[in-house]
Amino acid sequence: MKRVGVLVSGRGSNLQALLDACTGDFPARVACVVSNIAGVYALERATLAGVPALVCSHRGKERSAYDAELRAILEANGVDIVCLAGFMRVLGPGFLAGWPVINVHPALLPAFPGLHGAGQALAYGVTQAGATVHLVDEGTDTGPILGQATVPVLDDDTEDSLAARILPFEHRLFVQALRQVAEGRVEVVGRRARIALRTGEERWMR
Repeated sequence: MKRVGVLVSGRGSNLQALLDACTGDFPARVACVVSNIAGVYALERATLAGVPALVCSHRGKERSAYDAELRAILEANGVDIVCLAGFMRVLGPGFLAGWPVINVHPALLPAFPGLHGAGQALAYGVTQAGATVHLVDEGTDTGPILGQATVPVLDDDTEDSLAARILPFEHRLFVQALRQVAEGRVEVVGRRARIALRTGEERWMR
């Protein structure tokens, strides 16, 4: 059973999807939830689920020092896998080394990385938007992709309405990717991920 540390900065709907999934025969459990901002609703979600809810503020700290402090908290909680569920900080190589870090993003990467993926999609005028789950590397939303889902952009969409329709796909992809990583079915080859399917076949992600 893999132990998961979830990093959050906000309300935590993707965290809730992981908390709901990590039961029964699911191969992972949420060991702790850490926020860089005190008082966010994600911490309440963790507490309600009986999961340690911790705060590690980034304010006034150099990135490397903050990364080291955050890593020490996760290691103290026996974490094997890290999930970024709306965590609004860039993590450096010292933090990323030695364990898989999974992120979910509200856009079809490599298009529209960074903030406001749905808003960027609308501004660009695309007809399809969506969600991506990927492994985190040192870039901004540039790591190997584990899964994607598309959502049509409607004529009357706003950033909020499009983001709301993307969100359920984020939840599903996040849980799916965590299962694959926890079961040891993901291998990174170069810049791409190779996923062993339960049928015995393999799937290469770009």
